[in-house]
Amino acid sequence: MNWLIANWETVWPIIIQHTVLSVVPTVLGLVIALPLGMLLVGRPRGRGVAIIVASIVFTIPSLALFVVIPSIVGTPIISPLNVIIALTLYSTALLIRTVLESLDAVPDDVKDASSAIGYSPIKRVIAVELPLAIPVLVAGLRVVAVTNVSLVSVGAVIGVGGLGQLFTAGFQRDYPDQIFAGIITILVLAFIFDRVIAIIGVATTPWLRSDRVKAKRASRRTPNERTETAMLDTVIAKGDI
Repeated sequence: MNWLIANWETVWPIIIQHTVLSVVPTVLGLVIALPLGMLLVGRPRGRGVAIIVASIVFTIPSLALFVVIPSIVGTPIISPLNVIIALTLYSTALLIRTVLESLDAVPDDVKDASSAIGYSPIKRVIAVELPLAIPVLVAGLRVVAVTNVSLVSVGAVIGVGGLGQLFTAGFQRDYPDQIFAGIITILVLAFIFDRVIAIIGVATTPWLRSDRVKAKRASRRTPNERTETAMLDTVIAKGDI
């Protein structure tokens, strides 16, 4: 920590670079995977192909992908764009499965009810299924974001790795304090990413917050209060009130 504090002015621009290289692929991966997953709902054959392709992409070693991409897209070997492209591929590969699983988690009776009142398949996915799929989707997005924060550091091997530069410089100088500073900063950055996405998930699902409040209030009731509430609910259901 002493090294990190003493060299804060040098480390801060690296943190900014690491943040950008982590956030951009995560957002791009979501932008690509979300509509693709929505289109594959109800298409078993296309879904199977997409999952297979996604699995193959994610098995490619990140360092190999960082090196191969410049020869494919024509970018310089040390261009940050190489890292962004590679991590976008990984993010899409992970998120496509998450999107499909989050939409699968929507209860069938909700889907049937929305279809019964006249929603088209596309409108049903956008207006009904997607909002209800947010909790599962956010959970997967948190994993992807934290994974990207970690994978960005691998780019330091080709000269573009954000905080990974502290690892390579620390190894070259045999200076553990610099390495530990990089590890700690990456952990803190990953924690911040995870918390921010979790907060966004809570903010976009207000109905879950109200359910939690009701559950907390119910847990604080005495046994007599719970019995009285249950009796009142029963009377209301019978139509006596």
